[in-house]
Formats: sequence, structure tokens, C-alpha cells
Amino acid sequence: PVPVCEVLCEEGQYRSQFETGLSSGGLTAFPGGARDEWERTLFGGAYHGSGSSIGDRPKYGALELIRYPDGPWPRFGSCYFVLRADVARRTSFTFSGSEQPDASERLGTLDRMECVLAPLLAEVARGEGVKVPWPPFVAPTLGVKNLTVSDLLERLSKELPLPRADPSSGLAGRVLDTGIEAQVHGPVDIARDVERLVVDPAFIGTETGHCLEELCQKYAVPLEWHVGFRLAAPDVPEEFRGPAIPKLARRIAGDGAVDAAVIGAAQVSLYTRPGDWRDCGPHQDVLQHLKQLWHVLVHYGAPANPRGAIT
Repeated sequence: PVPVCEVLCEEGQYRSQFETGLSSGGLTAFPGGARDEWERTLFGGAYHGSGSSIGDRPKYGALELIRYPDGPWPRFGSCYFVLRADVARRTSFTFSGSEQPDASERLGTLDRMECVLAPLLAEVARGEGVKVPWPPFVAPTLGVKNLTVSDLLERLSKELPLPRADPSSGLAGRVLDTGIEAQVHGPVDIARDVERLVVDPAFIGTETGHCLEELCQKYAVPLEWHVGFRLAAPDVPEEFRGPAIPKLARRIAGDGAVDAAVIGAAQVSLYTRPGDWRDCGPHQDVLQHLKQLWHVLVHYGAPANPRGAIT
């Protein structure tokens, strides 16, 4: 397979899941798949008419309410584009993911956010965080412990108008389970629509890192490095994402550290050297375990950048 960064650099366009077949969530973006049916329901069949194509499909991201160095929803990746403000005018939003059964009731646009924000504020008011069914674990809403509605509103009014802080320092949000999903409608042109690219420092000095630098130079996009995550492979716990994950960590990192680059290299080898993974089970299971290892890294990892702070 061609690396994502190389395609981005060549085309200057951010493609939908239906075009790439890639996702850090579910891999169901194909005709008749679960993502296809969710979009049919959510957008009233707008992308299922005779004149539509897979290139028209929405591109997925997250609405940034609290400016964490690692982005608003690092569950879905180690790097993120910050889009220009005017892109929000052609973006819809749902509280939580669009795969939820009640997603259409939590859908809004920039001018009509009531249905999006109401369930968020209700969750904050309950003070319960996000109850994750397995393992027994409660994640703080938006990554903020003991958050209240007044605290959230005050943070939004004070922090969002401020210039962005250097993402290479500060506290990571480590948000895995709460977020406002963004569905961008229309093309995402890197030169026109992207304000900056923020990348995990694990890629500094790597082939991927050099490709990202080339991408940003070509399209005049500022490149920044956030605090990152590192975790010694022997320290990966069993209870957070299951007993298969520590074994996978030791397989790909030995007694060394797991980071975004190590996980990325393992995923590439799953495609380029599939025979090396035959003893690990089906391809889709290994992909799922690599994704879950990333979740462990986000939750437990120490800052990879020495300027980062431990939460």
C-alpha cells in the first residue's frame, strides 16, 4: 500500500474513508456497510442519489472545545489537521459518534448547535463522566476531572478566543470516550482549508516525519509537534484493553518503548509482511489490537516530548 502521507503530498486533498478504506474507528465505509447506512440515515440519503460519488462523502474529525496539545479526540489518531474557521460553515456535528442509534437526535450545524450541546451539558451536569462498559472504567468528560457546567462555559469563553499555545508543552487531554464528531461536507483542500498540522514527536527523524515536513512545505502549512506519548512495553497493563495487548506491545517493541511510530511501523508490516503475523490471528483482529494498543498508550503513556507534563 502507498503511505497516506505520500498520497496527501501528491494530491493535496484529504480523502474520505470511502476512498481510502482506512479509519481509526470501524472499517465499514463501503456500499452496504455500517458507515454507509449511518450516513444514509443521518443525512437523509443526500450521498446516495444517482449523481453522488464516494468522493463526495463527508470527512470526519472532531470539534475542538478544549485546546489540548494532543487534539480534541486522540482516540482516532496521533496527528491532526487544524482546519480554518470557515470550513465549519459546511460541517455538521454530532455529540459522540455518528454510529450511535440516537445520532440523528444529536445532530446540528454551526448555527444550530442546541441538539449537539444539550447532551454534552447534561453529561457534565450529571458529573458521572463517560461510563465505558468494558473494562469497568469512567473517563472524565472532555478529559477534565470534576468538570461542572459553569467551569466548562467559563473555559470556552476564556480560552477559545486566545491564540493557540505551543502544543509541545502542557497537559495532554487523553480524550478517548467523549467528543463532538465533525462531518466536513465537500472537499478538504490542504492548501486552502488547513491552518496547521500537529504531529506526534515519535515521527521526528523518521521517513513519515520527513514526508510530513515535505507536505507542509509544499502546501505552506505550519507544522507543529505535540507532547506525544511513550510507554515501556513491559508496563502495558492487561486490564485496560485486554490480555492480548501487553503481548502485542512486547512483540513490536521488545523491552523498549511503545510510541506512535512503533505502532505505525507494525501496522505497515501487517500489510507488507503478512506472513510475520500468521500466529497472531486474523488480519482484522491484529488491526483491532493495534488500535487498542494506541488507546492504552494515550491513556497511560508519559509525554514523549520532555517539555510535556504528566496529567
